[in-house]
Amino acid sequence: MPLPLKIDWTLIDTVLLDMDGTLLDRHFDDHFWLEHVPIRYTEKHGGTIEAAKEKLYRMFRSQENTLNWTDLDYWSEQLGLDIPVLKEELNHLIAVHPFVTEFLLFLRQHGKKTYLVTNAHGKTLNLKLHRTTIGSYFDGIVSAHDLGLPKEDPAFWGKLQQAIPYQPQRTMLGEDSETNLETARLFGIGYLIHVGRFSSTSTPSISERFQTIHYFSELIPRDSGMTVSI
Repeated sequence: MPLPLKIDWTLIDTVLLDMDGTLLDRHFDDHFWLEHVPIRYTEKHGGTIEAAKEKLYRMFRSQENTLNWTDLDYWSEQLGLDIPVLKEELNHLIAVHPFVTEFLLFLRQHGKKTYLVTNAHGKTLNLKLHRTTIGSYFDGIVSAHDLGLPKEDPAFWGKLQQAIPYQPQRTMLGEDSETNLETARLFGIGYLIHVGRFSSTSTPSISERFQTIHYFSELIPRDSGMTVSI
């Protein structure tokens, strides 16, 4: 297990935050891809739900750690379904995790440059930012599709630096993906936070490599100071 981490906010200039599972409840995404899409696929193409799930899950796994994994246009073509329209059917499930807004306010109040950095496709971003109120809290929003690399690729963080000027050693990254945290560590990003409570309907996970939080309130100092230990 990682050693306890003391965070001195005076030493951090930039905060990079993932979206799905980190700021937003991943229940929406999990339910959409694992349950809703197989239902709609079966309705259009026939067969059983069980057979559809077996086929679709295999297709999904084949694109892990690639941009296709989150490319709605790719999956629309592959599955013969209008994926953005199907997402609209479940948009009532899109939800911000508890204490996210309070954390974003804390960052703004203390002048931290804050960026949403996500693998999500642009159409997913538009849907979720329209449904929530978090977009206005960021100094910028970057999709991996804009850079041509997923965050799982170690070269992503250097390419991101061309779009967002940041000093790795004075930067914090909040992520629910240990793979992405590891590529960020290889690049030298100084503060790596694993978000273990990625879904309101799943058991939280604890990382053996990175400091894990369940809520972003754990990163906000409780007194008037600028340090917190996790």
